[in-house]
Amino acid sequence: MRLLLLTSLSTVCFGFAPLSLPCTRFSNIHLGGILEWGEIESKVFKSILAQPRLVPLFHGLLGKGYRLDHLPFVLMNNKGGEGFSLHGGTIDCTSGEYNSNLAYTHHSGSIRSNLLGCNVMLVDHNDGDGGFCVVPGSHKSNFKMPPGMVDGLEHREYIIQPKTKAGDVVLFSEGTVHGALGWTNADTQRRCALYRFAPATMSYGRSYFQSDGSDSTTKWPKRFYDDLNDAQKAVLEPPYANRLDRANIIDASSGTVEITQRSERKRQHDQEVFKTKYF
Repeated sequence: MRLLLLTSLSTVCFGFAPLSLPCTRFSNIHLGGILEWGEIESKVFKSILAQPRLVPLFHGLLGKGYRLDHLPFVLMNNKGGEGFSLHGGTIDCTSGEYNSNLAYTHHSGSIRSNLLGCNVMLVDHNDGDGGFCVVPGSHKSNFKMPPGMVDGLEHREYIIQPKTKAGDVVLFSEGTVHGALGWTNADTQRRCALYRFAPATMSYGRSYFQSDGSDSTTKWPKRFYDDLNDAQKAVLEPPYANRLDRANIIDASSGTVEITQRSERKRQHDQEVFKTKYF
């Protein structure tokens, strides 16, 4: 596994510009439910939740207690599969408004991304193939994209498609503008598993509300939890602060976690005042 850390880059997808190809039937085929395929088929996809080489990077970009935010899925394109227009950005690339949901910040030596994209490349993406592409430095932009750029009509020289190998992992802040180019490779089907992760207290998506109806707790789809170790389960927790008994990953290789807690006095206060375990 090679790790390509692209927090300083943005991804670009073109669906309506000359940069994309005419869309052919069945050229875009996306697969959901990748964490629900059973022990064998889903094992490698579930491993990404707390993969030992990725966890230090997740901690560095999201902080301890990071969590899965969106439902992960596999992006697939045959030749002729269209891309998707530029989107995202700490400063929204279309409106120019500040986008706190996707913000990228750096203070006192700490980088934080409110939403982190994680592309697991399942096939080679060679020069000119298309797929994931980025605009370097757009995570620090204070302005919207100039006219024509979001659809690839203008300023093409600033849009980069990273060259990657099967097994590479590309991490990118959603605070960068991002998308995908039309797929041109007739010999290889584009395949890329896309995950989004967030800090402990942040949430963009709401799929963690998909309970089976048996209780009122927030849950992902039931089969997500099959065959997970404690570290992987910790990543499926809903958003709340670390100090409120959140499990933090200590050793991803062994799957061990530790529970972060407030003092006994503070916990007793909540029980006495609010008659509940948490405020």
